[in-house]
Amino acid sequence: MNTKAIYAACLFAALNICTLSARAEADVAPRTYSYGNHLDIRKVVSLSEDTTPSCGVVNARLTYLDSQSMTQVLNYSKFADNCNSEN
Repeated sequence: MNTKAIYAACLFAALNICTLSARAEADVAPRTYSYGNHLDIRKVVSLSEDTTPSCGVVNARLTYLDSQSMTQVLNYSKFADNCNSEN
């Protein structure tokens, strides 16, 4: 087998893995956090938030794996990352 074929096979495998994980996240219905919710987080997959040019409260999203290795999505509100430099 030549080197180009091996590289192509590895690239194809990596793209398939990325596509499967993105598809799994899209199938999960997000929950909205409220104070006192029990969170079963084994591993954080991604964190994201709405972009805003100023300091204030923004919507954020946490994607994680629970103790059963199931993907979960949680929506919550937080202060924007821009607020870290302000008092």
